[in-house]
Formats: sequence, structure tokens, C-alpha cells
Amino acid sequence: MPELALDKQRIVTEAVALLDAEGLDGVTTRKLAARLGVQSPTLYWHIPNKAALVTAIAEAILEQQFPEPSSPAPEECWQDWLIGLAERLRRALLAHPDGARIISASQLSLKMAAISELAMSTLVGRGIPLRRARLIVLTVLRFTVGYVLEEQAGRPDADALDGFDMAAYAEAYPTVMAGVTEYFQPGRTVDDLFRDCLDQIIHGPAAQSGPTCSPS
Repeated sequence: MPELALDKQRIVTEAVALLDAEGLDGVTTRKLAARLGVQSPTLYWHIPNKAALVTAIAEAILEQQFPEPSSPAPEECWQDWLIGLAERLRRALLAHPDGARIISASQLSLKMAAISELAMSTLVGRGIPLRRARLIVLTVLRFTVGYVLEEQAGRPDADALDGFDMAAYAEAYPTVMAGVTEYFQPGRTVDDLFRDCLDQIIHGPAAQSGPTCSPS
């Protein structure tokens, strides 16, 4: 590929493809340059360092679910809208290996700033005090990224479980085990758990009683 054909968009597109193929640890300037058919120093004309590359990948990942973030309709309650926003963020992160790690490592992501701005301004516009709006949005976004970090970490491998005594664990932590067993009844998934956790964050404990939400 001629070096003159190289631009930032092409670099980021190839970097996302490299991420999908090898995960974040496999995204190196050497491998990326090889995929593009250039020398590593050439990349620095467009993206100055690895941190800037990670942030550019984060922007590309978020752009897929948030090309034009939109406010809720007047009749839509902000609680349901915010849950939907968090679900879209989770989908964006799950669409790529280590998506949550990318977002966590990115610095000064303008797309994440735009999502936060939209969410906070929406809540403030619905009468939520600024401080409370910030805390709600911050908690929802960080919970979402943290939830996906756990999902993408995967299950422990066989070596980690070697010698682990599940019976003793269950005996030592009976309420934890009972809670897991009770929640994951047939048909209930980690998607349901994510949504129920969001309900607790946004609606509070009263969500279990099934309150109706109002647009204001």
C-alpha cells in the first residue's frame, strides 16, 4: 500500500480489525504497521502514540452505537431512556474483544464526553438537580463498563479451578450461593441481570415493587 494513501481513518479501521483478531494486547504499532504495509514511524504522522491510538479505537467502537445520540421523546420517562442508553453502551463494548478495556484505557474520549453530556443535560432538563444527575450518570456509565469488563474477562480456566473446593465455598458463603441459584432460574440470563442492576441504580430499591415512572 503506498504510504501516501495512509490517513487516520484507514489506520483506525485497521486497528479495530486487529483488535477483533487479537484483542487489545495484540494491538501493537508493529503489527498495525505490518497490516498497513508501512513502517511503524509512519503511523506517528497521524497518531502520535499508543494512548492516542487506543482513544481513536474507543471513538470508533462507540460511533457504531452512538452515531447521533438523541434525547428522549417528551412522553418517554428519563429512567427508561437512560437504561436504554446503558444497554446500547454495553452492546458497543461487547461487539469487540476487550471493548470495555479499550474504553477504560482511553483518554479524553470525546464520544464518551458527548454521551455523558447528553445524559446529564437530559436529567437536568427533567428537573433532576445537577449534582444528583452527575452521580446517577457516572454510576450508570461506570457500572456498565465494569459489568462488561467482567463479561469479557471470561470464566476461570482449568488451572485456576484446580483444587478449588466448591462445596466448602458454598458452605462458607451460603447466602451468596443461594442468591445466585435463586436469580438464575431457567431462562434468566446475564442480560436480565444487567437490566435488573440498572433498575436498582436508577429506580432504587423501590423498583422491586414495580412503580410506574413518569416523564418528568
